[in-house]
Amino acid sequence: MPMERRRVVVTGMGAVTPIGNNVPDLWDSLVAGRGGVGTITRFDSTGFGSSLGAEVKGFDPTTILEGRMAKRTDPFIIYGMAAAKEAVAHAGLIIDESNADRVGVVFGSGIGGLKSLHDNFQILATRGPSRVSPFLIPMLIGNMAAGMISIDIGAKGPNKSVQTACATSAHCIGDAVRLVQHGDCDVVLAGGSEACIESLAVAGFCSMKALSTRNDDPEHACRPFDKERDGFIMGEGGCALVLETLEHALARGAEPLAELAGYGMSGDAYHIAAPHPEGHGAYKAMRQALADAELDATDLSYINAHATSTPAGDVAEVNALKRLYGGQVPVAVSSSKSMTGHLLGASGALETLICIQALRTGVVPPTINYEVPDPACDLDCVPNTARELKVTAAMSNSFGFGGHNCSLVVKAI
Repeated sequence: MPMERRRVVVTGMGAVTPIGNNVPDLWDSLVAGRGGVGTITRFDSTGFGSSLGAEVKGFDPTTILEGRMAKRTDPFIIYGMAAAKEAVAHAGLIIDESNADRVGVVFGSGIGGLKSLHDNFQILATRGPSRVSPFLIPMLIGNMAAGMISIDIGAKGPNKSVQTACATSAHCIGDAVRLVQHGDCDVVLAGGSEACIESLAVAGFCSMKALSTRNDDPEHACRPFDKERDGFIMGEGGCALVLETLEHALARGAEPLAELAGYGMSGDAYHIAAPHPEGHGAYKAMRQALADAELDATDLSYINAHATSTPAGDVAEVNALKRLYGGQVPVAVSSSKSMTGHLLGASGALETLICIQALRTGVVPPTINYEVPDPACDLDCVPNTARELKVTAAMSNSFGFGGHNCSLVVKAI
Protein backbone atom coordinates (compact mmCIF):
# COMPACT_ATOMS: atom_id res chain seq x y z
CA MET A 1 0.00 0.00 0.00
CA PRO A 2 1.44 3.42 -0.90
CA MET A 3 1.98 5.75 2.05
CA GLU A 4 -0.63 8.49 2.34
CA ARG A 5 0.81 11.73 1.01
CA ARG A 6 1.50 14.32 3.65
CA ARG A 7 0.14 17.81 3.09
CA VAL A 8 2.88 20.44 3.41
CA VAL A 9 2.03 23.97 4.49
CA VAL A 10 3.88 27.25 4.85
CA THR A 11 3.77 28.69 8.36
CA GLY A 12 6.39 31.45 8.22
CA MET A 13 7.85 33.85 5.67
CA GLY A 14 10.74 36.29 5.62
CA ALA A 15 12.27 38.56 3.02
CA VAL A 16 14.94 41.18 2.37
CA THR A 17 14.33 42.91 -0.97
CA PRO A 18 14.95 46.11 -2.92
CA ILE A 19 11.45 47.32 -1.99
CA GLY A 20 11.24 46.24 1.64
CA ASN A 21 13.41 44.53 4.24
CA ASN A 22 10.59 42.51 5.73
CA VAL A 23 7.40 40.94 4.42
CA PRO A 24 4.94 43.70 5.45
CA ASP A 25 7.04 46.44 3.85
CA LEU A 26 7.62 44.33 0.75
CA TRP A 27 3.90 43.69 0.33
CA ASP A 28 2.97 47.34 0.86
CA SER A 29 5.38 48.31 -1.94
CA LEU A 30 4.09 45.62 -4.29
CA VAL A 31 0.45 46.59 -3.81
CA ALA A 32 1.34 50.26 -4.28
CA GLY A 33 3.29 49.48 -7.45
CA ARG A 34 6.52 50.99 -6.09
CA GLY A 35 9.65 49.93 -7.94
CA GLY A 36 13.10 49.48 -6.45
CA VAL A 37 15.24 50.05 -9.54
CA GLY A 38 17.77 52.88 -9.61
CA THR A 39 21.28 53.80 -10.67
CA ILE A 40 23.87 51.50 -9.10
CA THR A 41 25.55 52.97 -6.01
CA ARG A 42 27.80 50.02 -5.08
CA PHE A 43 30.49 50.92 -7.62
CA ASP A 44 31.22 53.45 -10.34
CA SER A 45 29.30 52.14 -13.34
CA THR A 46 30.71 54.71 -15.77
CA GLY A 47 31.48 52.96 -19.04
CA PHE A 48 29.21 50.00 -18.34
CA GLY A 49 26.47 49.36 -20.86
CA SER A 50 24.00 49.24 -17.99
CA SER A 51 24.23 51.25 -14.80
CA LEU A 52 20.97 49.94 -13.34
CA GLY A 53 20.28 47.78 -10.31
CA ALA A 54 17.63 47.00 -7.73
CA GLU A 55 19.68 47.35 -4.57
CA VAL A 56 18.65 46.52 -1.01
CA LYS A 57 18.29 49.83 0.83
CA GLY A 58 18.51 50.79 4.50
CA PHE A 59 19.59 47.34 5.64
CA ASP A 60 21.92 47.14 8.66
CA PRO A 61 23.89 43.86 8.69
CA THR A 62 24.87 44.39 12.34
CA THR A 63 21.27 43.63 13.31
CA ILE A 64 22.03 40.09 12.16
CA LEU A 65 25.70 39.66 13.08
CA GLU A 66 27.97 41.64 15.40
CA GLY A 67 30.14 44.19 13.63
CA ARG A 68 33.37 42.28 13.08
CA MET A 69 31.59 39.09 12.05
CA ALA A 70 29.34 41.06 9.69
CA LYS A 71 32.45 42.34 7.88
CA ARG A 72 33.71 38.76 7.51
CA THR A 73 30.45 37.48 6.05
CA ASP A 74 29.32 37.95 2.47
CA PRO A 75 26.10 39.95 1.98
CA PHE A 76 24.33 37.03 0.31
CA ILE A 77 24.72 35.05 3.53
CA ILE A 78 23.53 37.92 5.70
CA TYR A 79 20.47 38.53 3.53
CA GLY A 80 19.61 34.84 3.82
CA MET A 81 20.06 34.86 7.59
CA ALA A 82 17.86 37.93 7.95
CA ALA A 83 15.07 36.37 5.90
CA ALA A 84 15.37 33.13 7.87
CA LYS A 85 15.12 34.95 11.21
CA GLU A 86 11.94 36.68 10.12
CA ALA A 87 10.42 33.47 8.79
CA VAL A 88 11.17 31.48 11.95
CA ALA A 89 9.73 34.26 14.14
CA HIS A 90 6.67 34.52 11.90
CA ALA A 91 6.11 30.78 12.23
CA GLY A 92 6.42 30.94 16.02
CA LEU A 93 8.93 28.11 15.69
CA ILE A 94 11.02 27.28 18.75
CA ILE A 95 14.02 25.05 18.05
CA ASP A 96 15.70 23.30 20.98
CA GLU A 97 17.30 19.95 21.75
CA SER A 98 13.90 18.28 21.71
CA ASN A 99 13.32 18.92 18.00
CA ALA A 100 16.55 20.26 16.45
CA ASP A 101 17.28 16.96 14.67
CA ARG A 102 13.90 17.18 12.94
CA VAL A 103 14.39 20.70 11.55
CA GLY A 104 16.16 21.01 8.20
CA VAL A 105 17.50 23.76 5.96
CA VAL A 106 17.44 23.78 2.14
CA PHE A 107 18.78 27.12 1.00
CA GLY A 108 20.72 28.17 -2.08
CA SER A 109 22.26 30.92 -4.14
CA GLY A 110 22.63 31.17 -7.89
CA ILE A 111 26.06 32.81 -7.72
CA GLY A 112 27.16 32.93 -4.08
CA GLY A 113 29.75 35.23 -2.53
CA LEU A 114 30.77 37.25 -5.55
CA LYS A 115 31.64 40.36 -3.51
CA SER A 116 34.04 38.34 -1.38
CA LEU A 117 35.65 36.83 -4.47
CA HIS A 118 36.00 40.20 -6.16
CA ASP A 119 37.38 41.99 -3.09
CA ASN A 120 39.91 39.29 -2.33
CA PHE A 121 41.06 38.94 -5.91
CA GLN A 122 41.91 42.64 -5.81
CA ILE A 123 43.79 42.08 -2.54
CA LEU A 124 45.70 39.18 -4.11
CA ALA A 125 46.65 41.29 -7.12
CA THR A 126 47.75 44.35 -5.15
CA ARG A 127 48.95 43.08 -1.76
CA GLY A 128 49.87 39.44 -2.30
CA PRO A 129 48.57 36.01 -1.24
CA SER A 130 49.34 36.40 2.44
CA ARG A 131 46.75 39.16 2.72
CA VAL A 132 43.86 37.18 1.30
CA SER A 133 41.21 36.70 3.99
CA PRO A 134 41.14 33.34 5.80
CA PHE A 135 37.36 33.76 5.62
CA LEU A 136 37.35 33.91 1.81
CA ILE A 137 36.27 30.34 1.14
CA PRO A 138 33.45 30.27 3.72
CA MET A 139 32.30 33.67 2.43
CA LEU A 140 32.42 32.54 -1.19
CA ILE A 141 30.86 29.10 -1.43
CA GLY A 142 27.19 29.03 -2.36
CA ASN A 143 26.12 26.58 0.35
CA MET A 144 27.24 28.80 3.19
CA ALA A 145 23.93 30.63 3.56
CA ALA A 146 22.38 27.23 4.35
CA GLY A 147 25.23 26.47 6.73
CA MET A 148 25.09 29.79 8.58
CA ILE A 149 21.29 29.67 8.84
CA SER A 150 21.53 26.19 10.33
CA ILE A 151 24.08 27.37 12.89
CA ASP A 152 22.08 30.50 13.69
CA ILE A 153 18.71 28.82 14.28
CA GLY A 154 20.11 25.56 15.65
CA ALA A 155 18.65 23.28 12.96
CA LYS A 156 20.42 19.89 13.00
CA GLY A 157 18.29 18.04 10.46
CA PRO A 158 18.98 17.68 6.73
CA ASN A 159 21.04 20.61 5.48
CA LYS A 160 21.76 21.18 1.82
CA SER A 161 22.08 23.76 -0.90
CA VAL A 162 20.82 23.78 -4.48
CA GLN A 163 22.38 25.80 -7.30
CA THR A 164 20.30 26.03 -10.48
CA ALA A 165 20.82 29.67 -11.44
CA CYS A 166 17.56 31.61 -11.37
CA ALA A 167 15.55 28.51 -10.46
CA THR A 168 17.64 27.89 -7.32
CA SER A 169 15.30 28.85 -4.50
CA ALA A 170 12.26 27.37 -6.27
CA HIS A 171 14.08 24.03 -6.42
CA CYS A 172 15.07 24.49 -2.77
CA ILE A 173 11.41 24.84 -1.81
CA GLY A 174 10.37 21.86 -3.92
CA ASP A 175 13.13 19.67 -2.49
CA ALA A 176 12.19 20.80 1.02
CA VAL A 177 8.61 19.72 0.42
CA ARG A 178 9.83 16.26 -0.56
CA LEU A 179 11.93 15.98 2.61
CA VAL A 180 8.89 16.74 4.73
CA GLN A 181 6.58 14.49 2.73
CA HIS A 182 9.00 11.58 3.00
CA GLY A 183 9.37 12.01 6.75
CA ASP A 184 13.05 12.97 6.76
CA CYS A 185 12.18 15.91 8.99
CA ASP A 186 9.17 17.71 10.43
CA VAL A 187 10.09 21.28 9.49
CA VAL A 188 12.33 22.77 6.79
CA LEU A 189 13.51 26.34 6.33
CA ALA A 190 13.80 26.81 2.56
CA GLY A 191 14.67 29.65 0.19
CA GLY A 192 17.55 31.50 -1.37
CA SER A 193 19.61 34.67 -1.36
CA GLU A 194 21.73 36.69 -3.76
CA ALA A 195 24.08 39.70 -3.62
CA CYS A 196 25.80 40.11 -6.95
CA ILE A 197 25.37 43.75 -7.90
CA GLU A 198 29.14 43.81 -8.34
CA SER A 199 31.16 45.20 -11.21
CA LEU A 200 32.28 41.79 -12.50
CA ALA A 201 28.76 40.36 -12.67
CA VAL A 202 27.30 43.50 -14.19
CA ALA A 203 30.09 43.58 -16.78
CA GLY A 204 29.45 39.94 -17.62
CA PHE A 205 25.72 40.39 -18.07
CA CYS A 206 26.36 43.56 -20.09
CA SER A 207 28.61 41.57 -22.40
CA MET A 208 25.76 39.12 -22.92
CA LYS A 209 23.45 42.03 -23.82
CA ALA A 210 21.09 40.74 -21.13
CA LEU A 211 20.60 43.92 -19.08
CA SER A 212 18.42 46.92 -19.77
CA THR A 213 20.33 49.95 -21.05
CA ARG A 214 17.57 52.44 -20.23
CA ASN A 215 20.09 54.23 -18.00
CA ASP A 216 18.45 57.64 -18.27
CA ASP A 217 15.12 56.33 -16.96
CA PRO A 218 15.78 53.82 -14.15
CA GLU A 219 12.27 53.87 -12.72
CA HIS A 220 10.78 52.62 -15.99
CA ALA A 221 13.61 50.35 -17.12
CA CYS A 222 12.13 47.03 -16.01
CA ARG A 223 9.04 46.47 -18.16
CA PRO A 224 8.07 42.81 -18.55
CA PHE A 225 5.71 42.01 -21.43
CA ASP A 226 6.00 45.58 -22.74
CA LYS A 227 6.98 45.84 -26.40
CA GLU A 228 9.84 48.23 -25.55
CA ARG A 229 11.49 45.99 -22.95
CA ASP A 230 15.22 45.67 -23.53
CA GLY A 231 16.65 43.49 -20.76
CA PHE A 232 16.45 42.60 -17.10
CA ILE A 233 17.53 44.50 -13.99
CA MET A 234 19.72 42.71 -11.49
CA GLY A 235 18.32 42.65 -7.96
CA GLU A 236 19.51 41.34 -4.61
CA GLY A 237 18.15 40.09 -1.32
CA GLY A 238 16.90 36.92 0.31
CA CYS A 239 13.69 35.04 0.99
CA ALA A 240 12.82 32.16 3.31
CA LEU A 241 9.76 30.01 3.97
CA VAL A 242 9.06 27.66 6.88
CA LEU A 243 7.52 24.40 5.60
CA GLU A 244 5.99 21.63 7.69
CA THR A 245 3.25 19.05 7.55
CA LEU A 246 -0.25 20.31 8.19
CA GLU A 247 -0.56 17.95 11.14
CA HIS A 248 2.68 19.21 12.69
CA ALA A 249 1.65 22.84 12.25
CA LEU A 250 -1.75 22.31 13.84
CA ALA A 251 -0.28 20.28 16.67
CA ARG A 252 2.00 23.12 17.72
CA GLY A 253 -0.69 25.77 17.24
CA ALA A 254 0.83 27.40 14.16
CA GLU A 255 -1.28 29.10 11.49
CA PRO A 256 -1.00 27.47 8.06
CA LEU A 257 -0.65 30.31 5.56
CA ALA A 258 -1.00 28.19 2.40
CA GLU A 259 -0.41 24.68 1.15
CA LEU A 260 2.64 24.04 -1.00
CA ALA A 261 0.76 21.66 -3.23
CA GLY A 262 2.71 21.19 -6.47
CA TYR A 263 6.34 20.93 -7.63
CA GLY A 264 7.34 20.50 -11.25
CA MET A 265 10.73 20.68 -12.96
CA SER A 266 12.32 20.06 -16.32
CA GLY A 267 15.39 20.72 -18.46
CA ASP A 268 15.35 22.52 -21.80
CA ALA A 269 18.38 20.70 -23.26
CA TYR A 270 18.53 23.61 -25.66
CA HIS A 271 21.01 26.44 -24.90
CA ILE A 272 23.32 27.64 -22.12
CA ALA A 273 21.41 30.90 -21.64
CA ALA A 274 18.43 31.24 -23.98
CA PRO A 275 15.10 29.53 -23.29
CA HIS A 276 13.52 27.37 -25.95
CA PRO A 277 11.53 29.84 -28.09
CA GLU A 278 8.35 27.81 -27.73
CA GLY A 279 8.86 27.31 -23.99
CA HIS A 280 8.79 23.51 -24.19
CA GLY A 281 10.63 23.00 -20.89
CA ALA A 282 8.62 25.69 -19.13
CA TYR A 283 5.40 24.04 -20.24
CA LYS A 284 6.52 20.67 -18.90
CA ALA A 285 7.45 22.13 -15.52
CA MET A 286 4.08 23.86 -15.21
CA ARG A 287 2.20 20.75 -16.29
CA GLN A 288 4.07 18.60 -13.76
CA ALA A 289 3.46 21.07 -10.93
CA LEU A 290 -0.26 21.06 -11.64
CA ALA A 291 -0.34 17.27 -11.82
CA ASP A 292 1.52 17.08 -8.52
CA ALA A 293 -1.05 19.43 -6.99
CA GLU A 294 -3.89 17.41 -8.56
CA LEU A 295 -5.18 20.57 -10.22
CA ASP A 296 -6.00 21.68 -13.75
CA ALA A 297 -4.65 24.88 -15.28
CA THR A 298 -8.18 26.29 -15.07
CA ASP A 299 -8.05 25.90 -11.28
CA LEU A 300 -5.39 28.60 -11.04
CA SER A 301 -6.51 32.12 -10.17
CA TYR A 302 -3.11 33.81 -10.60
CA ILE A 303 0.33 33.13 -12.04
CA ASN A 304 3.47 34.97 -11.00
CA ALA A 305 5.52 34.78 -14.17
CA HIS A 306 9.27 34.41 -14.38
CA ALA A 307 9.10 37.27 -16.95
CA THR A 308 12.35 39.17 -16.50
CA SER A 309 11.81 41.87 -19.15
CA THR A 310 14.03 40.29 -21.80
CA PRO A 311 12.78 40.27 -25.39
CA ALA A 312 13.09 36.51 -25.91
CA GLY A 313 12.39 35.20 -22.42
CA ASP A 314 9.01 36.85 -21.93
CA VAL A 315 7.73 35.58 -25.28
CA ALA A 316 8.92 32.03 -24.59
CA GLU A 317 7.01 31.98 -21.29
CA VAL A 318 3.86 33.35 -22.93
CA ASN A 319 4.13 30.61 -25.57
CA ALA A 320 4.43 28.00 -22.82
CA LEU A 321 1.39 29.42 -21.02
CA LYS A 322 -0.67 29.38 -24.22
CA ARG A 323 0.23 25.75 -24.73
CA LEU A 324 -0.75 25.00 -21.13
CA TYR A 325 -4.18 26.53 -21.69
CA GLY A 326 -4.61 25.36 -25.27
CA GLY A 327 -4.87 28.94 -26.54
CA GLN A 328 -5.51 32.27 -24.88
CA VAL A 329 -4.45 32.49 -21.22
CA PRO A 330 -7.59 33.19 -19.13
CA VAL A 331 -5.97 34.05 -15.78
CA ALA A 332 -4.10 37.05 -14.39
CA VAL A 333 -0.35 36.75 -15.02
CA SER A 334 1.89 39.44 -13.55
CA SER A 335 5.62 39.95 -13.12
CA SER A 336 6.67 41.30 -9.74
CA LYS A 337 10.20 41.62 -11.13
CA SER A 338 8.98 44.88 -12.67
CA MET A 339 9.29 46.23 -9.10
CA THR A 340 11.90 44.05 -7.36
CA GLY A 341 14.24 43.48 -10.28
CA HIS A 342 15.53 39.97 -10.79
CA LEU A 343 16.90 38.46 -7.58
CA LEU A 344 18.41 35.57 -9.55
CA GLY A 345 18.73 32.60 -7.18
CA ALA A 346 16.41 34.20 -4.61
CA SER A 347 13.63 35.03 -7.06
CA GLY A 348 11.74 31.72 -6.94
CA ALA A 349 11.25 31.84 -3.18
CA LEU A 350 10.32 35.52 -3.27
CA GLU A 351 7.73 35.00 -5.97
CA THR A 352 6.26 31.98 -4.17
CA LEU A 353 5.90 34.22 -1.11
CA ILE A 354 4.12 36.76 -3.30
CA CYS A 355 1.70 34.07 -4.51
CA ILE A 356 0.98 33.16 -0.89
CA GLN A 357 0.30 36.80 -0.05
CA ALA A 358 -2.09 36.98 -2.99
CA LEU A 359 -3.95 33.97 -1.57
CA ARG A 360 -4.12 35.54 1.87
CA THR A 361 -5.04 39.10 0.93
CA GLY A 362 -7.14 38.76 -2.21
CA VAL A 363 -4.86 41.19 -4.05
CA VAL A 364 -2.50 40.43 -6.93
CA PRO A 365 0.46 42.72 -7.60
CA PRO A 366 0.77 44.51 -10.93
CA THR A 367 3.27 44.49 -13.74
CA ILE A 368 4.40 48.10 -13.63
CA ASN A 369 5.85 50.11 -16.53
CA TYR A 370 3.48 48.45 -18.97
CA GLU A 371 2.91 51.10 -21.63
CA VAL A 372 3.20 49.61 -25.14
CA PRO A 373 1.37 46.29 -25.66
CA ASP A 374 3.33 43.55 -27.38
CA PRO A 375 1.17 41.34 -29.63
CA ALA A 376 3.49 38.44 -28.80
CA CYS A 377 2.66 38.83 -25.10
CA ASP A 378 -1.11 39.10 -25.33
CA LEU A 379 -2.21 38.18 -21.84
CA ASP A 380 -3.68 39.91 -18.80
CA CYS A 381 -0.49 41.07 -17.09
CA VAL A 382 -2.34 43.14 -14.44
CA PRO A 383 -0.94 46.33 -15.95
CA ASN A 384 0.37 49.04 -13.62
CA THR A 385 -2.19 48.74 -10.81
CA ALA A 386 -2.74 46.00 -8.24
CA ARG A 387 -6.05 44.19 -8.48
CA GLU A 388 -8.45 42.77 -5.94
CA LEU A 389 -8.95 39.14 -6.91
CA LYS A 390 -10.06 36.09 -4.98
CA VAL A 391 -7.14 33.68 -5.33
CA THR A 392 -7.61 30.02 -4.38
CA ALA A 393 -4.59 28.60 -6.20
CA ALA A 394 -1.53 30.24 -7.74
CA MET A 395 1.61 29.22 -9.58
CA SER A 396 5.11 30.67 -9.59
CA ASN A 397 7.52 30.05 -12.48
CA SER A 398 11.32 30.13 -12.30
CA PHE A 399 13.66 29.44 -15.20
CA GLY A 400 17.46 29.51 -15.09
CA PHE A 401 20.47 29.61 -17.39
CA GLY A 402 21.36 26.08 -18.44
CA GLY A 403 17.71 25.25 -19.11
CA HIS A 404 16.64 24.70 -15.49
CA ASN A 405 12.85 25.06 -15.15
CA CYS A 406 10.79 24.94 -11.98
CA SER A 407 7.16 25.65 -11.19
CA LEU A 408 5.50 25.68 -7.78
CA VAL A 409 1.78 25.65 -6.99
CA VAL A 410 0.31 27.00 -3.77
CA LYS A 411 -3.30 26.81 -2.75
CA ALA A 412 -5.53 27.99 0.06
CA ILE A 413 -5.96 25.72 3.07
